[in-house]
Amino acid sequence: MFVDTHCHIHEADFPLPVDDVLERAHEAGVSKLICVGTSEKSSADAIAFAATHDYTYATVGVHPHDTKDGYEKIEELAKQNVIAVGEIGLDYFYNHSPRNVQIRALESQIQTALDNNLPVVFHVREAFDDFWPIFDNFHTIRGVLHSFTDNQTNLDKAFERGLYVGVNGISTFTKDPEQKRLYVTIPLERMLLETDAPFLSPIPHRGVANEPARVVNVAEYHARLREITIDEIARVTTRNAASLFRI
Repeated sequence: MFVDTHCHIHEADFPLPVDDVLERAHEAGVSKLICVGTSEKSSADAIAFAATHDYTYATVGVHPHDTKDGYEKIEELAKQNVIAVGEIGLDYFYNHSPRNVQIRALESQIQTALDNNLPVVFHVREAFDDFWPIFDNFHTIRGVLHSFTDNQTNLDKAFERGLYVGVNGISTFTKDPEQKRLYVTIPLERMLLETDAPFLSPIPHRGVANEPARVVNVAEYHARLREITIDEIARVTTRNAASLFRI
């Protein structure tokens, strides 16, 4: 039994037939999946999708790229039937939204999560120097660093703060030696599996749209990497997802 803790199959432009995607996920043993909001509209759509599809759950949040377009509605959306706030954070790799706007949006949405006793799905790219001081201004944050690809120092800081780390298809195809080493050092008890579908298809599915069933490919890769059974990966990561998201 697997949980895809991060996908976007609820989006209007998702490129595959959703009913077929859900059927393949269940056939592969993916028993639950989490539809992650990236804008005010995407978040509302995630809520609507989860309400009409079994074994799916919604998060609400505005991705740092989209913060310039507004994030105020997340406060109200977070009071609905959702399991987390996210994905939120800072992304300095691109400059789709000004940094000061990203920071204000991150602070606001973290507070929304705390006000509603919800965990947080974080997206942080080339911005950890600003991210950690903001994070440390708050207390009792529960959450996950989605799609972690940074360095050992920031990975260690995440674990010091009790965060989980999301691993996806990148871990199966990265050519960066440091990233390869990092993935081995993640304690299984702090790991979550994700696809980020329709993005980041794992080996051997590179070049086509990703989908939740392929979280199993990510699990298989890490089982080989650690020389443990895929059943152990499934058992522990599913338990981790249940603990963080209360699903």
